[in-house]
Amino acid sequence: MAFAGTNISLFQPDITQKLTERIDDLKQKIAAWGKRIRRFSERSRRFNQNRLFQSDQKRLYISLERPEVCGAGPGPDQADTVTFWRGLWSEPVNHSEGPWMEVVASQSASVTPMDPVTITPEDVVEAVRRAPNWKSPGLDGLHHYWLKGFVVCHAVLAGSRSEVAPEPLHYWDHSFGS
Repeated sequence: MAFAGTNISLFQPDITQKLTERIDDLKQKIAAWGKRIRRFSERSRRFNQNRLFQSDQKRLYISLERPEVCGAGPGPDQADTVTFWRGLWSEPVNHSEGPWMEVVASQSASVTPMDPVTITPEDVVEAVRRAPNWKSPGLDGLHHYWLKGFVVCHAVLAGSRSEVAPEPLHYWDHSFGS
């Protein structure tokens, strides 16, 4: 017996076909075991993350942050970047939007503008009060826990909207294609 547990002998006339079939069977078994191991490790990872979420959300979110992905590798050369964007934005472009722009402008003329929105420090306090402490931070990178504690910043946050957009935006006030 050449292979233990099989009926394959090296002295059979169709040995290459049987060997090929046996190799294919073993490859399929290996692939099945690999998939089974991947499924188990994925399930185990999810189970551990769920358990960590229930016990310590802050540690979970810290473990989910992957600094090796963010900023991996060297950035682009500054001179090449400046050359690319200068070449792109320095050339004048004359857009011809077509008649559909006049149709959209006439349709939007009947839309009543939105009332101005004034955000007060009390609005900021109320919004921050309802936010969960250690959920993932926003674009500023601050957890709500810190925003709740920095009471001095509430007035600054309320006033920052008026600095970004001091008056209502009117999208159709400028002419297109000129």
